Amino acid sequence: MKLLRRSIGLGLLSFLVGCGKPTPPSRGTIGASLLTLQNPFFKVIGDELKTEAARHGYETLVVSAENDVARQSNQVKDFIVKRCAAIVLSPADSKSIVSVIAEANAAGIPVFTVDIPCNEPGVKIVSQIATDNLGGGREAGKAMIEALNGQPAEVGVLDLKQVESCILRVKGFKEVIDAHNAASPASQIKIVAELDGGGAKDKGFKAAEDMLQAHPGMNGIFAINDPSALGARAALEKASKADNVVIIGFDGQPEGKQAIKDGKIYADPVQFPDKMGMEIAKAIVKHSKGENVPPQTLIPTALYRQRDAQNDPSLK
Repeated sequence: MKLLRRSIGLGLLSFLVGCGKPTPPSRGTIGASLLTLQNPFFKVIGDELKTEAARHGYETLVVSAENDVARQSNQVKDFIVKRCAAIVLSPADSKSIVSVIAEANAAGIPVFTVDIPCNEPGVKIVSQIATDNLGGGREAGKAMIEALNGQPAEVGVLDLKQVESCILRVKGFKEVIDAHNAASPASQIKIVAELDGGGAKDKGFKAAEDMLQAHPGMNGIFAINDPSALGARAALEKASKADNVVIIGFDGQPEGKQAIKDGKIYADPVQFPDKMGMEIAKAIVKHSKGENVPPQTLIPTALYRQRDAQNDPSLK
């Protein structure tokens, strides 16, 4: 009998050593509907959320809303049917998604948002993890003034009005430009156009083309993310105006950072999607234990210029 017990004990020890640390007991599934997984920014959020949540025993189902609120609503309904332990959203439309968030609230499933907040009445969001988009927009405004070197100028904005985070970026940008104009009458920066860049390269290209046709003397473009900034750069190159118009992007995706190193974009307020994914997972774990979770956590941006790119080992 002693030999049998010893054999079982050694076998169990061998199993644990061979398999590493035991897997945490399953605590259910987190359902995450992110704005679009075509954008590497959201893929990083999803990957980090999944990795951090797994450390605490959660499985994570990450799906892409593809900028479509109807598609996202159906995804949330599916999470409700599956009785997910928590739901994470980066809303495709912060107003239109309210009704389905209310359904999740009624089902007793805690809802969290990441990157894009939902501040609409009538729904309960446990915690919102986001970039300080207003502050990032202000950084973009400072970068535009710096790039224009005190010269009077005409600039355009490529926006995305259905997304709350992008609205805040443009608001912060305009605040700084307005303050500059009030303080420096001789070097006025006029925002002469504001068009929907779709947050995408192809739509950003078309919107920038339209801007250049309507305002051929334009000196700068602020784009609310890297894909639309890269689309704007392509439009400038096609129009042979790449040397005449400075671009300020937003995000700090690898392709955007490379464009900054190559001198194609002047600067980006850089976000930290890895931190956002990790923090949203931690908030879910804390809430599940009954611990207090702050209703909002804002992660500051950092302005990333060419000198930063030249010292960035991740770039070519």
